[in-house]
Amino acid sequence: MTPRLPPRLPPGLLISAPASSAGKTTVTLGLARALSDRGLAVQAFKCGPDYIDPAFHAAATGRASVNLDAWAMTPALIAGLAERAAGADLILAEGAMGLFDGVAQRGEAGTGASADIAALTGWPVVLVLDVSGQAQTAAAVARGLATHRAGVRVAGVILNRVASDRHAALARAGMAAAGVTVFGALRRETALVMPQRHLGLVQASEQAGLEPLIAEAARLAATQVDLDALLAAAGPASAFGAPFGAPPRPRPPGARIALARDAAFSFTYPHLLEGWRAAGAEIAPFSPLADEPPDPAADVCWLPGGYPELHAGRLAAAARFRAGLRAFAETRPVHGECGGYMAMGAGLIDADGARHEMAGLLGLVTSFARRRMRLGYRLATLAAPIPGHDAGARLRGHEFHYSAVVAQPDAPLAAVADAGGAPVAETGSWRGRASGSYFHLIAAAT
Repeated sequence: MTPRLPPRLPPGLLISAPASSAGKTTVTLGLARALSDRGLAVQAFKCGPDYIDPAFHAAATGRASVNLDAWAMTPALIAGLAERAAGADLILAEGAMGLFDGVAQRGEAGTGASADIAALTGWPVVLVLDVSGQAQTAAAVARGLATHRAGVRVAGVILNRVASDRHAALARAGMAAAGVTVFGALRRETALVMPQRHLGLVQASEQAGLEPLIAEAARLAATQVDLDALLAAAGPASAFGAPFGAPPRPRPPGARIALARDAAFSFTYPHLLEGWRAAGAEIAPFSPLADEPPDPAADVCWLPGGYPELHAGRLAAAARFRAGLRAFAETRPVHGECGGYMAMGAGLIDADGARHEMAGLLGLVTSFARRRMRLGYRLATLAAPIPGHDAGARLRGHEFHYSAVVAQPDAPLAAVADAGGAPVAETGSWRGRASGSYFHLIAAAT
């Protein structure tokens, strides 16, 4: 592979925190919109395997956002995805969980921690600190994070959920004594609580009040954060300054892909869709909730994850969709991920114990009456082919769901292990031209 010089990238910052629920997403959206309102082109990224937050980033910036995942992606793929920022004025990458939270064993480029992306790119970190219930002690947390890992530079902090001017002054005093820069202090604003459900934030496409929320977050950022100091702290992507080879494009599952796309089926990583299109594939969206069948001109059908459990009754009543999907599978492959996999099964039992008929391409029966969270990175070795990948291929991805398998009579699709190498019971299954799994594909493993 011939090395090439990467394009000139704008300076960037990585927005992180000591833990989940500190307010990273709200702060990121507010900063992104406030800086966009100044006329800057802001490119957002999401660290880790989150398929919901990129849509919020796009709403705030007007530019599509993609995931950067150190466990599932190679450094070359991460660098290639970062190239989308060429031509922007600033990069804001939102972290996941706490700054150093990842898995125990290294994957393609790290453990999946946001700190891996900071180290790989050289982007300085801005910590969002939830200081409710503390004041000067927050400085000890910030200093500990700043000195924990060589190669990860903490530029400063934004104090979040500050109760009063006195509270802010005490927290700022602690930071000054610790030598930690404070970019701003955001007062506690209950109006800026982002609606959530069991798999995270309610999707951007489902929130009618999203634009006013982003606008208010931007107003708070513009008035309570020193945006000039924040911009001055942004750093270049120093790790991408050397020549590197072009990252491989993902192999598309087909030349024309019928893609389920609505409130029940929306969990597809943006970089995969972009990669499929870049490789020449056409994508034909259709809505099962609107009782639409897959495009008969497509050569493959892909059912992403999402929330079929919230729409089980409508899906069971969507006779045209289910008949069209079954007819499609007689001659062409159909693949489902998580929610799409459940919709391909024989039945879905909702949280109240009522069973709803699904498409019946597989014998799978799943239940939300036996609610149990399954979460984590997955490495799958395919026992049978799926669209875009041959039997024997090794794939990296992520699993996050609350449903349980009641019946799975079909052949296992893959041998699946977690990030530590332990076998995972949810192997997926296949029958004829139909295949599916709880596994959300991120990238092929090297």
